[in-house]
Formats: sequence, structure tokens, C-alpha cells
Amino acid sequence: MTESQNIRVAVNGYGVIGKRVADAVAAQDDMTLAGVADVVTDWRMRVVRQKGYPLFGAASEHVSAMREAGLDPEGDLDDLMDSADVIVDCTPKKVAIQNVERYRAAGIKFIVQGGEKHDVTGHSFSAENNYASALGRDSTRVVSCNTTSTVRTLTALKRAGLLRKARGVLIRRATDPWESHLGGIMNTLVPEEEIPSHQGPDAQTVDPELDVVTMAVKAPETLAHLHYWTVELTRPAAKEEVLDAFRGSTRIAPIRMDDGLTALNAVKELMADLGRPHDNLYEVALWTDMLKVEGTELFYAYMVDNQAIVIPETIDAIRALTEAEADASVSIERTNEALGITGDLTSLSRVAEE
Repeated sequence: MTESQNIRVAVNGYGVIGKRVADAVAAQDDMTLAGVADVVTDWRMRVVRQKGYPLFGAASEHVSAMREAGLDPEGDLDDLMDSADVIVDCTPKKVAIQNVERYRAAGIKFIVQGGEKHDVTGHSFSAENNYASALGRDSTRVVSCNTTSTVRTLTALKRAGLLRKARGVLIRRATDPWESHLGGIMNTLVPEEEIPSHQGPDAQTVDPELDVVTMAVKAPETLAHLHYWTVELTRPAAKEEVLDAFRGSTRIAPIRMDDGLTALNAVKELMADLGRPHDNLYEVALWTDMLKVEGTELFYAYMVDNQAIVIPETIDAIRALTEAEADASVSIERTNEALGITGDLTSLSRVAEE
């Protein structure tokens, strides 16, 4: 596919998700990054320029501020949308809803992130679950990091005919690492006030058939989320059969305690050692040596990188909306290859240690 045929992708908002989406788009051989729009003029926009990405102000006043800061923007958000086929909104929570009517008026396809409600687009996306129902739509919502991991793992079990119902406890990071100096919590744990917590019902926006209940607590750390799951299987199963079900997803990566991956920080360090941009863990990192099966009960735990796990999903959502690829498996394989997702962090960890 030549560059003139590539999907032209705009990114609105260059925060922790936006910068990763922009880099991931730039890494795809069937996509072109049309540009990045934002409202600030600080170091982040200088990084945009250093990377050679076209820069736009969200509105005319932001364009003026960028020009005064010597950033040389190419126009405003309307100009960016004119040069794109689809726009990925990565603005802060509750800001995207204010942009939706602007996207619709411009007649551009758009993607919002999991901080927005399902009703904003009427469709919630997870590539391995419902890619086909997103084909040709005007918009979709890539579900949140925790919901993405929930749907990935439970869908793997469901496809293997093993899933009856699932109950999960989520230990959530308090804030993003780069904002830890601004807020968060310290020396306490904050329970989410309702059971189920919002992640379970959110997973059901992707797959209404899932029997899933979640409980969540916010912890004073910033690296990642940690999930513990208890699953009632449809029948007794051997551990290896369950692991085979999880191996059916290239985006669930087995890891092992006895490889030295004993905590969230060790897994993040592995990502850095492997040269992943931003230390990204795109996969669900699932501890296979912790996993237990007792009759029809399954117990397992995994790590979720909330800054990275939704990035491959967003890339696949772009292809689905634009109908650039009708086959989910082809899009997933293409995205995985571009981002270096292999589905096997255990072997990578052993290579890194050697």
C-alpha cells in the first residue's frame, strides 16, 4: 500500500495515551499520521516537532499561542480534520464529549477512549471480541485499560468453552507516573464505593453475555494495575488446557515468578530492557506459575499497563472504522508485528537475562 492510500489519522490530545497512539500510527505501514492537536505550548509540543509530526492548535487561540512560542503550528483542529480520514480523541476525561459534535459536523470518523461513556458512540471496542461490529461505523469507544484486560482474558476462556462466570478484584494505580507530583494518594487504600465496580458493567458493553462482577481499590502506586480473578469454569479442566485457552490470544503474554518477574516494577524494567518505547506493556502479563485450577474453579492474576494496553486496540479500531481491513485476525497480526507484540514475554525475559 502506498502512502497516498494510507489511512490518514489525526490525534487530538498529546498526553499519555495520545503520544503513544501517535507513535503507534507512525509505525504502521498502512497509516499516515496527519497530525497532532493540543492546547499547550510546553515541552510536549516540542517533542511533537522534534519527531517531525505535524502540529495543530485545538482552536485559534492555541494556534496563536503556539506561534508565539515558536512552535510553527500548521493550523487548527478544523484544518487537521480536513486532512484526515479518522480522528482519535485522546483528550482528558469528559473533554472528548465536548468534541464529539465538532467531529460529527466535520463528517469525520472518530474514536474516543474509555474515560467516556458507552452512549457517546453506542459501540465499545475490543479487537479480539467485536471487531466485525465496528466495520464501517462512524465512531467507536476503545474501552478502558482495566476493561480491555478483562474482556481479553474472559473472551479467551469463553472461546475455549470454559467460561461460566467471573469475579475479579482490581488493585488500581492512583495516578499516571508523570502526574504523581500533582496528586494521588499516600499511606492509604481507597475502595471504589460500589460493588460491582464500573469495570464489570463496562465489559458487558463489549459482550453482554459475560457474567462478570468486579470490585476495585485504589492503591498508592503509579506503575500499573494488578488484577486477581476467580472464574467458575463450565467443567473441570487441567491447568494446561486453561493456559492453552489464554495462549489463543496473542495479547495475553505468559510471565513467571521464577523468571524473576515477581512484581510490577520488574515487568516494567523488562519492557525497558527490551527497548519498548515508553516501556510499553501492550499485553496482559499473566503469571502462569501462580495460576491454579481446582475442579471447576480457576484462580489467576495479571498486570495491566494502563498507558499502553489500549494502544493496539486503538490501531485496530482505526482499520475497522475505515474498513481498511475486514478481517480482525489480519489487522491484529499487522498491529502486533508493527508494535513488537509476540504474545510471549517469558521467552523474552529469559533472553534478556542471558
